[in-house]
Amino acid sequence: MDDRGVVKKPGKSWIEVKRKTHVFLVGDKSHPKSKQIHEFLGELSRRMKEEGFVPDTNSVLHDVEEEQKEQNLSYHSEKLAIAYGVISTDCHTAIKFISKIVDRKIVVRDSARFHCFENGSCSCRDYW
Repeated sequence: MDDRGVVKKPGKSWIEVKRKTHVFLVGDKSHPKSKQIHEFLGELSRRMKEEGFVPDTNSVLHDVEEEQKEQNLSYHSEKLAIAYGVISTDCHTAIKFISKIVDRKIVVRDSARFHCFENGSCSCRDYW
């Protein structure tokens, strides 16, 4: 590819929150909430490993240390977009956790429907 001058454009991922589209590239730090997004992904990665998740580093550049490969995978554009979505729509996610932690059924109404949270799940199946 280098010999022929072929350049691969980096992949983009996007998410729409409150009718605004947010676009992310791998390792992106240009978003106004970049610090919160990266902090959340760090915590999420730690918790995923505790649950037994092992990142597949076979497809990452081979001339990089294993730890760096995992780091690169942690900040793919898809993960950045998802993390932003989670921290931006945190009430729904938080209520799911709360219902599980306190072992209670919680019913909430938003502008379109009722949500019944129970044991960490919502009746809308996260459609909202």
